[in-house]
Amino acid sequence: MRWYKWLGVAGAVGVVATGVVIARGERRRRAYTPDEIRSRLHDRLAQAQARAGTSTGTGTGTGT
Repeated sequence: MRWYKWLGVAGAVGVVATGVVIARGERRRRAYTPDEIRSRLHDRLAQAQARAGTSTGTGTGTGT
């Protein structure tokens, strides 16, 4: 086989591998319930505010 054929095969393998990684990540994201996502976001916000030294509210009182 010539080198350009190997390059094409390697490119195809890379595209397939990238698709697999994206599909796995999407399945993980969809496995969370909305309440789990909300609590994770609130935790991340609290951590960010602790690092920044601010103490503003989490915005949960907006009714959304």
